[in-house]
Amino acid sequence: MKKTDVPMKRKINMRVLGRLISMLWHFYPVMIPVAILCIVFSAVTAAIPSFFLNEVTEVITESAQNGLGWDVAAQRVVPAVATLGGFYVVSLIAVTFETQLMARLTQSFLSKLRRRMFDGMQDLPIKYFDTHKHGDIMSHYTNDIDTIRQLVGQSIPTLIRAGVIVFSVFFIMLYFSIPLTLLLIVGVVFMFLVTKVFGGGSAKYFMLFQRSLGKQEGFVQEMMNGQKVIKVFCHEDACQKDFDKLNGELCENATRAHSYANMLGPIIMNIGNVLYVVLAVVGALLLVAGVPNPSIQAIFEGLAPVSVAIIVPFLGMAKQFTGNVNQVSQQINSIVMAMAGAERVFSLMDELAEMDEGYVTLVNARIEEDGKLTEASEHTGHWAWKHPHSDGSVTYQPLRGDVRLFDVDFAYEEGKTVLHDVSVYAEAGQKVAFVGATGAGKTTITNLINRFYDIADGKIRYDGININKIKKSDLRRSLGIVLQETNLFTGSVMDNIRYGKLDATDEECINAARLAGAHDFITRLPQGYETELSSNGANLSQGQRQLLAIARAAVADPPVLIMDEATSSIDTRTEAIVQKGMDALMKGRTVFVIAHRLSTVRNSDVIMVLDHGRIIERGNHEKLIAERGQYYQLYTGAFELE
Repeated sequence: MKKTDVPMKRKINMRVLGRLISMLWHFYPVMIPVAILCIVFSAVTAAIPSFFLNEVTEVITESAQNGLGWDVAAQRVVPAVATLGGFYVVSLIAVTFETQLMARLTQSFLSKLRRRMFDGMQDLPIKYFDTHKHGDIMSHYTNDIDTIRQLVGQSIPTLIRAGVIVFSVFFIMLYFSIPLTLLLIVGVVFMFLVTKVFGGGSAKYFMLFQRSLGKQEGFVQEMMNGQKVIKVFCHEDACQKDFDKLNGELCENATRAHSYANMLGPIIMNIGNVLYVVLAVVGALLLVAGVPNPSIQAIFEGLAPVSVAIIVPFLGMAKQFTGNVNQVSQQINSIVMAMAGAERVFSLMDELAEMDEGYVTLVNARIEEDGKLTEASEHTGHWAWKHPHSDGSVTYQPLRGDVRLFDVDFAYEEGKTVLHDVSVYAEAGQKVAFVGATGAGKTTITNLINRFYDIADGKIRYDGININKIKKSDLRRSLGIVLQETNLFTGSVMDNIRYGKLDATDEECINAARLAGAHDFITRLPQGYETELSSNGANLSQGQRQLLAIARAAVADPPVLIMDEATSSIDTRTEAIVQKGMDALMKGRTVFVIAHRLSTVRNSDVIMVLDHGRIIERGNHEKLIAERGQYYQLYTGAFELE
């Protein structure tokens, strides 16, 4: 069975609908009641013309039967028409106010939803983004939000308006004729049965359609990001086949959903037309036969036979009644799509945020004359860990950059261990390098130090503090990182460097660029540091993008640095320039280096060789070369290749 064939609930998810309405009411406790009052008033106004039509029909009938002159008839007709016109004018004002109010309310509500989604997304663990397609996540902000827009801005007001009209007209019809009203109700029950059958099928496929749309958007985004790879490997035809498969699935679900939806409207409308004819025929027969007409009106005015003044407005009300029932049925599709979209939006909002039980924070510190550490309000060049204690006291411990892993085990997926019994000792100011084949676990170790993932077993201590006790934001603030995959954001070159320290001055950013060896190429750009970057710095070379990433880390001035293949995209000549700046940047800091170019780790204090998640060798360059183990083979092999 295909994934899309999995049986789905056909009913509207009332829990999701209730949550959505509850949020609306919470955000707009005044605007919602005002909008509802406007809708109700305009709906009631749409129902009352029947009374006036009854009055006018009676006048016309009496005029025809008794030969009343215009003056006499006008005394009854003109006030009725004038009153009706007044109602319509006020109704027009109410409708105008309600539409403007709902437009503002709807867009404001969607803005709040997007804000909540984005705020929640910022707190999600890295694992979420590693396991979900980015295009599908984007679909939450576009397609799913748009379905909620249709619900809040169109469907709910339409349902309220149609519901009020239906109930108003129903009681007015009972006022005029109970038998004809009961006959109409029989037809409406049949309408609801048809709506349930076709609406249920429509609901099933609209939910599948929403999911298929998210899958297709995720695929398209992947293809856009990988265009160079696709063209290099001539993979266009294979991509087209994959797209056609997803597009066919989307088309099938959309076609079935809209087929049901498109059938529902005409069927309901024609049932209403048939019902109109039946009521006209039955009403005419009752009129001809002079059958007494039980009604609410008869309670006050006495039982009387069916008259033209009753049948004419009643037929108009029947048309209005069935038309609004049809309006309600037409909104089922929008409601179902909105529920599918809202369910996806709420699923993102309800994702568990990254757990952070830490209480030790990182603060600027000042060293007093007696050597005691105190907290400073501005950056002094010194950092300290702030420990609050249960008795209310606070102690400060200098940040030295001593990072140690003890017997660490880790698995991204349960049962598939990536690191086995890994122990690393990086003393303050040391440069520690990890080398090994791809997939050996080098980057995983740095991910654990950052707490992008939490270890399964063992301990990680930072300056003797268990990193689980350090607030994640403060832990990461103390760690500068340059990733193998560079991410640049839309904005100027200066903005991208300043990303490492948002309050950095232009001078600090320029000095960081000089340190990284990026200043020369930046000054040759069209607008220098003000050159706008977009599409992840597509107008720069890979090496230039990497230099900006290094400058970004430099301006942050962190006590600990993680360099994950930081020079992998830089040519040998540029590497020599960058290495000089990096050496200056690394001075006095604890540095973790991951590198395939072993020439960049020769001067490391400790080199650790990993193989399948285990540290198999450790020592400095000379020691490992002398041991003639795997490092020796890697180094001499690389040397021979050079």
